[in-house]
Amino acid sequence: VENDLEAVTGSLQQISAAREAIEGQLRDAGNRLAALQQENAKRCRPPLDDAEVAQIADSCSRYEADWRKVFAREHHAEQSAKEGNNNDRPTDPGKFPPHLLKVPGFIADVMRFTLDTAPYPERTLAFCGAIALQALLAGRKVRDAADNRTNLYVLGLANSGAGKDYPRKVNQKVLLEAGLTESLGDTFASGEGIEDRLFLHPSVLFQTDEIDGLMTKINLGKDARHEGIMNVLLKMYTSASALYPMRVKAGKEPGVIDQPCLCIFGTAIPKHYYEALSLKMLTNGFFARMLILETGKRGRGQDAVVRDLPAPVLATARWWADFCPGEKRGNLADWHPIPKVVEATPEAADVLRAFRQRADDQYSLAEDKGDPVGMAIWARANEKARRLALVYACSANHLDPRIDADAARWACAFVEHQTRRMLFMAGEYVSENEFDARCKKLVVTLRKWQEKHGDAWMPFWQINRKHPWSEREHEEVRTTLLNQRLIEYTEVRTAGRPSKLYRLLGAS
Repeated sequence: VENDLEAVTGSLQQISAAREAIEGQLRDAGNRLAALQQENAKRCRPPLDDAEVAQIADSCSRYEADWRKVFAREHHAEQSAKEGNNNDRPTDPGKFPPHLLKVPGFIADVMRFTLDTAPYPERTLAFCGAIALQALLAGRKVRDAADNRTNLYVLGLANSGAGKDYPRKVNQKVLLEAGLTESLGDTFASGEGIEDRLFLHPSVLFQTDEIDGLMTKINLGKDARHEGIMNVLLKMYTSASALYPMRVKAGKEPGVIDQPCLCIFGTAIPKHYYEALSLKMLTNGFFARMLILETGKRGRGQDAVVRDLPAPVLATARWWADFCPGEKRGNLADWHPIPKVVEATPEAADVLRAFRQRADDQYSLAEDKGDPVGMAIWARANEKARRLALVYACSANHLDPRIDADAARWACAFVEHQTRRMLFMAGEYVSENEFDARCKKLVVTLRKWQEKHGDAWMPFWQINRKHPWSEREHEEVRTTLLNQRLIEYTEVRTAGRPSKLYRLLGAS
């Protein structure tokens, strides 16, 4: 009897333990299902149906959790957050704010005409064309108290078919009606050609499409004339308030260009342009001299109409064409410009001064981090803000321009956003070598996934479709980005092959 009691007691204990185990499994299954349902609602776009979520929960229950991997991944993310390893990377300020595309007066009038008559109106491109036109018209004719001039290098980035050509046609029409066709240029054949053109006509607006092709040729470095173009563009930008000495020609006296005003309105496809840049262009000041604006999605088309230029646009353009402050001279130059000084109000001066200090602080931070790209771009921020404030004043009131607080605040906000966007995009696309380019391409892919799907993991098979590299190349890129603490990676065991999942670190 005693033995039977012990057997019964043992059986009861086994039954009790089994019941507790079953209840525990049921609780785990319920918790697992509830957790998966919560994650499904939060991360999946669109969410999976309940039956599929239940099937996944049942599949997961057949495997023991690898707590070492879970702990390592969670500890890795927690440690990265504590150390702030990603704080050194430029953050994305987003696309250009629409309110910064509003400049009163001439620029607004030209934009309105462009948008009303274009087959595919695009506000950002219309702004780029209008501000480049105003910069040319005021070139060699006005300056601020610090002797900043209006020559700008403007670049509009848009996809194919977005309407990049129409703003150029509007500028051509305005300059033709104002009698300034000699100030129009197209592509850059050589640095010498740019010099010769500006020697004959010291104010020129080059309107160049697919400027990324020029950048690619300069990068290849197989033709000295392309390197010469870069050198001339760098020197022309800073020589607007001085004399530009031309190259020495055999048997001829060296010539000079008196206060050249070289303006550029370039267009390109965003991806092609940034990938065409090199680290040298980022650090030698060329990239820093540019005003780069990106468009959004292509707008809806409209019935294009042919109209005469609005009377205010034509009258203002002709006024600038006739306005020639300075001394009349002979030979090749009709006049030696003595530009009109456009004063800034005390409030505007305070705004610009504060922005200069902020730009200096950012330069100092980049210098402490050993970031030559950040140093180069922030070094030009103050100068670009003052040039833009001057252009704003000329557009708002060409008869009596004055840099007021509105002009200063607009210019500083414009340059602040544009500088941070340039730094972010350069960090995304410009690479040191082919392997670095692969790493950045994967980060861009994961960031686009995050924009659409939140912090959901991206399956490897989708990555592999976008980047059909070898297995070894994928592993090397993944290891590098994990070591740089830019991504997270995990493997989920399934009935078949393990599912490989990626996402940007800090996405959750």
